[in-house]
Amino acid sequence: MTLPLVSLHPISPENARRIVAREPLEGDAWHPEYPFDDELGPLRPYAAGAGGHPVFTFYQVRESATGLAVGGIGFFGPPDAVGPRTGIVELGFGLVAAARGRGLASAALAAALDIARGNGATSVIADTVPGNVASQRVLEKNGFVELRRDDELVYFRRDLELQS
Repeated sequence: MTLPLVSLHPISPENARRIVAREPLEGDAWHPEYPFDDELGPLRPYAAGAGGHPVFTFYQVRESATGLAVGGIGFFGPPDAVGPRTGIVELGFGLVAAARGRGLASAALAAALDIARGNGATSVIADTVPGNVASQRVLEKNGFVELRRDDELVYFRRDLELQS
């Protein structure tokens, strides 16, 4: 049996505050490059008490082989936060540079899709900047389809088969 490459751990508002402040506690097991700047933007409002959802929240990505926190993946609210009764949930993800190119982002995204599917989401959307080809490949590898692009972003969507 093959062990998963990563595990996802929900980030509490208190943990988000420490991540944003870059203040690990003993035993946090953060990769030396963690957190990286792109992850801090989405965590700041959550760390400041902007609410959250028990399932559709932010998750720390830990590499299973080392146990180190190497990035994050998160939902920007529960389904329908981006539209009325659509079942759509939006997410974003990122890993420290040293963890890229080894399938960890794809594994984290697959785990997040399982969370979304198992909790009533019918579709997942995400976007990247046009130059972030690696993230676009991770999305496509996980069944996302490019919807459109403009000068600033490339937009993707993945429809989910619901679990019964």
